Amino acid sequence: MDRFDRIYALHKELGAARRGRSLQQLATALECDVSTAKRIIRAMRDYLGAPIVYDRELRAYRYDHAEATGTYELPGLWFTGDELLALVSSHQLLQRIQPGLLDRELEPLRQRIEKLIDHRQLGRGRLSARVRILTSHARRFAPEVFRHVATALAQGQQLRFDYRARGSDAVAARRVSPQRLVHYRDNWYLDAWDHHREALRTFALERMHAPQLQAEASLELADADLDRALGGGYGIFAGVPVACAVLWFSAERARWVADEIWHPEQTSRWLPDGRFELSFPYSATPELTGDILRHGAEVEVRAPPELRQAVTGALRSALGVYG
Repeated sequence: MDRFDRIYALHKELGAARRGRSLQQLATALECDVSTAKRIIRAMRDYLGAPIVYDRELRAYRYDHAEATGTYELPGLWFTGDELLALVSSHQLLQRIQPGLLDRELEPLRQRIEKLIDHRQLGRGRLSARVRILTSHARRFAPEVFRHVATALAQGQQLRFDYRARGSDAVAARRVSPQRLVHYRDNWYLDAWDHHREALRTFALERMHAPQLQAEASLELADADLDRALGGGYGIFAGVPVACAVLWFSAERARWVADEIWHPEQTSRWLPDGRFELSFPYSATPELTGDILRHGAEVEVRAPPELRQAVTGALRSALGVYG
């Protein structure tokens, strides 16, 4: 524990102790001897203006809030070494997931953090340089779209934008009350109440254009209502479940699938011949069908008949392409 970490630890100890802490207790918490603990106390008094007093009756050090205005807090941006490294690493990891996202907003904070790290001779970038994040099929969108969506969510405002539907490629104006921002399979989505259709809808950020904040306050829905409407089915465009998918995986493929989470409410069991059964609720079939097809001949849809027919039809169509 370095000097800065000990100052942080001392502040936490004194802030949490109503009757103070003895010098030995502080030395133990700061992982140092009593002489070093005394130097840290003097440094906080002299350089940080901490109202630390020694209570002779209690034989303990404590904060004297009568000398301060309200509760004493450490001045400025203050983090432990581990917290600083985690913050810088989180920023760099965010850059790898979505380059350019929130650069303008985070840059001043990043510069302040890096100055603190330089001052404390911590290994800047060492942790994040040794973490590798690979993205697949991420779709790019304009940074201002994310900023408008995030601002509307934070401030509880309605949002207007032009939305190009992926299926028809038609463009329509939408006015929504944002509910949740979702990062799913390397892409960003907005769950929102669509005021024109009077229903919950999920919008892909890369299909949104010309976003504008509206003066009207958002219609806020309870988390339980959002989960019922959007979280019960399968995948990002979940909806209310309409059936339960039952999939049988080969014994070989089961070694991978048995460790995967396809749905929060999934159930599974091993079959006598070594195959693996996976069951879960779903609503729409396109995304689920695609996930099933990537396992090829290693999976069989056992139920319901509608899903089995959808997968069978997709396989026949694919075979037709190849003759």
